Parts: sequence; structure tokens; C-alpha cells
Amino acid sequence: NYAPIIVPPSWIVKLPSKGNFKSSIRVNNKNNASNANKKMKNTNKRNKQQQQKEERKEHRAFIVKPIPSTEVIPVIVFINPKSGGNQGVKLLGKFQHLLNPRQVFDLTQGGPKMGLEMFRKAPNLRVLACGGDGTVGWVLSILDQLNPPIVPVPAVGVLPLGTGNDLARALGWGGGYTDEPIGKILREIGMSQCVLMDRWRLRVSPNEDVADDLVDKSKDNVPLNVINNYFSFGVDAHIALEFHEAREAHPEKFNSRLRNKMYYGQMGGKDLILRQYRNLSQWVTLECDGTDYTAKLKDAGCHAVLFLNIPSYGGGTHPWNDSFGQSKAAIDDGLMEVVGLTTYQLPMLQAGMHGTCICQCRTARIVTNRTIPMQVDGEACRVKPSIIEMELLNKAVMLAKRKQGRADVQVNPLEKLQLIILRLSMDQYERYHYDKDMLRKVANKLGRIEIESQCDLEQVRNMLNAKFEESIAYPRVSQDWCFIDCCTAEHYFRIDRAQEHLHYICDIAVDELYILDHEAATMPQTPDQERSFAAYSQRQTQNDRRNIEHGERSGSTGMLLPYANKRMFCHFYYRKKSPCK
Repeated sequence: NYAPIIVPPSWIVKLPSKGNFKSSIRVNNKNNASNANKKMKNTNKRNKQQQQKEERKEHRAFIVKPIPSTEVIPVIVFINPKSGGNQGVKLLGKFQHLLNPRQVFDLTQGGPKMGLEMFRKAPNLRVLACGGDGTVGWVLSILDQLNPPIVPVPAVGVLPLGTGNDLARALGWGGGYTDEPIGKILREIGMSQCVLMDRWRLRVSPNEDVADDLVDKSKDNVPLNVINNYFSFGVDAHIALEFHEAREAHPEKFNSRLRNKMYYGQMGGKDLILRQYRNLSQWVTLECDGTDYTAKLKDAGCHAVLFLNIPSYGGGTHPWNDSFGQSKAAIDDGLMEVVGLTTYQLPMLQAGMHGTCICQCRTARIVTNRTIPMQVDGEACRVKPSIIEMELLNKAVMLAKRKQGRADVQVNPLEKLQLIILRLSMDQYERYHYDKDMLRKVANKLGRIEIESQCDLEQVRNMLNAKFEESIAYPRVSQDWCFIDCCTAEHYFRIDRAQEHLHYICDIAVDELYILDHEAATMPQTPDQERSFAAYSQRQTQNDRRNIEHGERSGSTGMLLPYANKRMFCHFYYRKKSPCK
């Protein structure tokens, strides 16, 4: 039932060990006997340069090369073994048993970046984050940092293993993993819907109008600068901070979800008696969409202020009352729900009560005049007097449990590649296949092509053949030409024509598409044939000459275009030297 999300073994391509790449070029004994000494000197220099480059690069044992298929919806799984009382350790082995082990990653071994980079070319890619809300935020932040970004952005699903799991509740995945069959979870992930979720940016700057109160362990910035779930300051952030510090001091005491919630309740009862943040409205100024709401905080006697991006908070409570405001709260409406809470209202949230609804806003500005505990998605710290500005960052694509009446979000269409077509002869390829820079210099530029990144090489071949036949702007090439892979390894490699349906164009080309013309050396080189390479070279030379003469007349000294080969240079040189009749 979950077969479509399994990565086929044929996608995993093993790479040779360092420096063990074998060339497929046929050896010509005559050329080797005459040029052996020259090649030895050149190869020694190049080998030293290559060794230096290889030492800087991290070697990978395998790569992922997706095969075009409409039936495969690959899901890569990121597991945090430390979440939810170490449930992730057991799930890691179960996922590796049911799926391809290469699509399951332990987040303690380098984070999610390696897995996302490895599967960036996989079509219809989805991500399953197994952990708490912090694990999901980690994956989303890495997706933001990837350069170039993955297009289209993969949708992210959640398997809740944390304490609160509010994001998983908002997306319909429940409040925690309860030993359900992994096969059932994978089937639901394969059938899930794509929805959008707002993400918000926090910009923090020091409040220079107020002196630092020198509170111990205070910081200049919030723990996270991107909000996925909620942001708050006051008594609830104080409880979250004490929980975090206690767990760091004694991690063995926080190995179950129930025990973690009991600790939260204990600290909440302590603050209920002490009422440390009863004067919170005197320490902050709140402005939402240009309107000052500080007086409303003072009238409500708020001990905490909460900014909600999702309806769930604190392990499944709903502080926002849907009857308040102009529209019902949603995770993709571009609005933040601002709620005020007192120490008495915090425990009543567990009984289904709501907080004091302040407003819905698109931007907010908070000014503090003393150190106050703040939390972002459960990560808390003490922040010095600051000016905090909040605004919408972007919308993330998330996986939600399928519901009737809710339509799927259409993911951004694939971008088209703009590729320069470069032609190589067999002689050039045999000489410089190990030197990418030299091959780029000697290759003949045939033109440009615009193509979708998910086209396989068979489709690209048909498009190129049509251009070669129909347009005189392209020279005629032989029927035995083949593609060259310039991305997979440290050398260039030919692609077997029988395997072209197994490769995407984005697998072998980034900005330049190389083709190898086997019969280029035996083609006629007379200018009488309009579609020959000689005629094509003559047209290029004429265009270059016009550009040069135009630059001389205008007095500008621009950069001259390089000549394609020695014959072109001689043709242009002697035409200019010959006397005019």
C-alpha cells in the first residue's frame, strides 16, 4: 500500500573510490607511442592539482540519480532519536526495514542538509520529520538555507514524537505516536494533502533608551528568528525556560511525555502563587498593524502575551476564540492571532477555556524596557530590553492528513533550464576528458535551448535533432552523437544511447549541455555546404568581424569574442590583410 514512496534501488548509484575513475576511451597505440612523454609531464601537474581539489571535497560513497516515473512519490525520513523519550531509536530501525535504508536519515549524524542535497533532483519529493516541533522547524530552516533552493519545494509531514506536538495536531497527525503500525503511517503520508503554512520573521534590536538591567544569562536575541507555531513572552515563556534548564541539568528525568507535562504543571502552580509577571503590561509596549494595544493588555491584567500562527498551543489547548475577530483562524491566512493570558487562565486552557483575544494582525512591534523571558516554538531564553518587529516571511508547503472538502495546494511549476549547447569532437574528448576547463575552451558553441528540468534525455535528443534539421542557425551534426555527463564525477563521461531514458537533463547539465559528435573529423569542411561546420564557422567569423568594425568606428574597446578554432582565425586574419581591389 505504501510502495510508491519507497525509493527504487536503481536510483542509488555507487561511486568509485577516490582517484579510481576509469575512462571508457579506447586506447590508440600509435598516438600513445608518440605522445607518451608529453602526456606524462602534463598528467603529473594535473594529478597534483586534482589531488588538492579532492582533499578539499568530501567524498561520497553513492549518489541519487532519479529515473523518470509517474508512479514514484519518494519520501525521505528524518528521525530525531532524542525526541519523545527516545522513541526515535526504535523507529529508525523500523523505517530502515520497511523502506530503502538510503532514504532514512538520523538527524544526530549531520542534520537534514545532506539528505536534502542528495535527493534535490528527485521529482515529487516529500519529507517526513519524526520528532517534536523543533525538529520540523530545523528541517524547514535548512530548506530556506539551500542554495540553489530545491524547486519545487518539497512538502514536509510530521510524525509527532515530542512533548507538545502542536504543529502535528494542527495538521491532523495527532498529539503523539502511540505504537501505530509504521506501514499505516507510511500509507497515510502517501495519501496526504499539501497545504500552505505561514512563517514569520522576528527582527530584534537593542532598546538603547533603556539601560541593561544585567540579569544573569540574558541574551541579545530570541532563540529562533523564524516563527512556525507561536511566539510568546511572560509567564509561559518563564515556565518553558525553567523546563529547558532542568532538562539540560538532568536529562535522565525527562524520558517520557507524561513526566514532561507533569513538570510543566508543577512550575505553573508555582508561578500561580508567586505572580512574578503581574506588572508585565508596564514593561512592554505592543503595537499591531500601527495600532497601540498596550492599554488593552493593562486592562486585561495579562501575565503573558501569545502570538499564534496555528490554533493549537501548549499540548492541544486552543487559546484563541474563533467567535472573535473578522475571520476564523487558519494557518495560511497571513494573520497572527494575539492572545493575552493570566496565571489563572493558563491551567484553565486545559479545560477548554480561552484566553483574552487582543486582535488579529499582519505586523507587530514590541518594545521592552527590562529583561523578559521569551519563547519561539518552545525554545525559550531571557532577552534583554529590545525592540522586536514581526512580519510575514514566506509560506511553507506542509503535508496534512487528508480531509474531505479540502483541496490540494498546487506546488510551484518546474523552472525551465537555459542551456548553452557545446559540441565536442572525439579527438577533443580523448585529449581533454579529464580537464573540464580545457574542454570548455575547445568546444564549439552551437546555440541555446530552453527546456524543462524534468525532461529525460530521449526527449532532449528529439528536440535537438529537430533544431538541427529545421534551423540553419544550427550546424548539421552526425546521427551518432551522444550526450556527455559533466556533473556526476570529476571527469566527463559519455551517456550510452540505450540508457538515455534513465537520465534527466538536470542530471548531466547545469548551465552547459555537451554533446559528442563522433563523425565530426570526417565531415566535409568546404564553405559551399551551407549546413556544414565550415559554413557555420564562417557565419560566426563574419558576425565577429562586424562587431569588431562597429567597435572601432564607435571608439569603444569591448571584449572580443574568442575564435572557435585556428581555421576561423586564419580565415579572418587573411581576409583583413588582403588589399582591396
